[in-house]
Amino acid sequence: MALLDAYDKPPKRLRDLNGFGPRSEEILAEVGIHSVQDFMAIDPYALYAKIKPIKGMGLNAIYSIIGARENISRIEIKNTRKEEILMVLDDMGLAPK
Repeated sequence: MALLDAYDKPPKRLRDLNGFGPRSEEILAEVGIHSVQDFMAIDPYALYAKIKPIKGMGLNAIYSIIGARENISRIEIKNTRKEEILMVLDDMGLAPK
């Protein structure tokens, strides 16, 4: 299944993804993500590694990235997959201390 299949209508702009807005577009542009295609092509954890150093980027960022890819609220991602996500981040050396 293609990632954009989670959406009834394919989003044209990053701000059209679930949970994203103009600020999300700005942050993603800072790390070279300028289109929905760019966003869907990068591994969510690799993207989180790129944006984590930006001021204010914490765990909600990874929940939002995964939620936007799957058209699911970041709250639902946090509530249902936090442990799994933290384990991956820990393996990458990116988990909070």
